[in-house]
Amino acid sequence: MPARGIGEEGLPMIGYVEDKDALLKRLRRAEGQVRGIQRMIEDDTYCIDVLTQVSAATKALENVALSLLEDHLSHCVAEATREGGVIADEKLREASDAIARLVRS
Repeated sequence: MPARGIGEEGLPMIGYVEDKDALLKRLRRAEGQVRGIQRMIEDDTYCIDVLTQVSAATKALENVALSLLEDHLSHCVAEATREGGVIADEKLREASDAIARLVRS
């Protein structure tokens, strides 16, 4: 069985390659939001205003997670199901576990 994230041909199975720049841009934006929250706390900003920004940063990270999940399902899981067998079972289990973690968070 190939290593995690490696296809049968030994090539990486990374579904987000085409969206990498957009994902990095979203992550930089979320990072800026978190830094802004830190400044708000340092400046003793009103609680509700801080919570509003925490909510926005959380939503930004959720959007990154959903985009990664969509790419994983449409690329990695789809490819593994075409191959079948143990690899397909592993990828489906990984996807199911990832969805469960996202739902719980």
